[in-house]
Amino acid sequence: MPEGLIVKALSGYYYVKPADPALDEIIQCRGRGIFKKKGISPLVGDRVMYSPTENGEGMVDEILPRITELIRPPIANARLAVLLFSLKEPDLNLQLLDKFLVHIEHEGLEALICLTKEDLLDAEKEDTASITEQAARLYEQIGYEVFITSSLTGKGTEAVKSRLAGEISVLSGQSGVGKSTLLNAMFPGLSLETSEISMKLGRGRHTTRHVELIELENGGYVADTPGFSQLDFLELGVEELSTCFREFREPSEGCKFRGCTHLHEPGCKVREAVDDGAIAAGRYEHYVQFYEEMKDKKRRY
Repeated sequence: MPEGLIVKALSGYYYVKPADPALDEIIQCRGRGIFKKKGISPLVGDRVMYSPTENGEGMVDEILPRITELIRPPIANARLAVLLFSLKEPDLNLQLLDKFLVHIEHEGLEALICLTKEDLLDAEKEDTASITEQAARLYEQIGYEVFITSSLTGKGTEAVKSRLAGEISVLSGQSGVGKSTLLNAMFPGLSLETSEISMKLGRGRHTTRHVELIELENGGYVADTPGFSQLDFLELGVEELSTCFREFREPSEGCKFRGCTHLHEPGCKVREAVDDGAIAAGRYEHYVQFYEEMKDKKRRY
């Protein structure tokens, strides 16, 4: 039974790319009825075993074990989330970036922060350069990979491109940060496809209705999807929030109380780390805001 990768799911059909390089044609497949009985469904990104049927189509027989599974977008085996945030037009929004990072940490994906539109910064102004450096330093110290890019000058595009090699990646971020432009700068052959990609934050009229993997020339795949479009914390328990802030994990082990919320308890090591400057005050402020937002949502639901 041949193995393949589901690259698109649409109207009950699964489009499987065979693992055998000699078979380069995508096969339109149905899923076995047993999946429905078991309450599981194949997802884009699934590695599957399939059997060809007599009409040139196929049947998905088995789903191989998943590394990761996202609910929104519904995609399996993505290990990398590329967060694109522009330095200008729109201005860098660190609160939104932290919200994305919380979701990605919760889903168990690696995050790659891509600060775009570097060419729009006024090189004469020291403050714009320092904002960029400060943001990059802040997230690198926490342990995230940060790339500063410009699709216009090509800065950083090769570094990001090599990082996408061999991975299934999900691209997300602010609206208007130039996701399609960056993809085109890295992979010029994609120009036709990316004109149709809408990875806009939120539900706009251009939002893609199905998930699809775009194959890149370096063995990677990028999910053509609106990404983490509904950042409403519904899938996340309030008690899990602090674990999604990487730099809280180590100090929180020394907190006086188990289940410390890091808000008002005495002997809280996270707040001590904030006071000492070991944890950025801005990150801690965003944690408090998200905590309140989650508590408020819980009250309403």
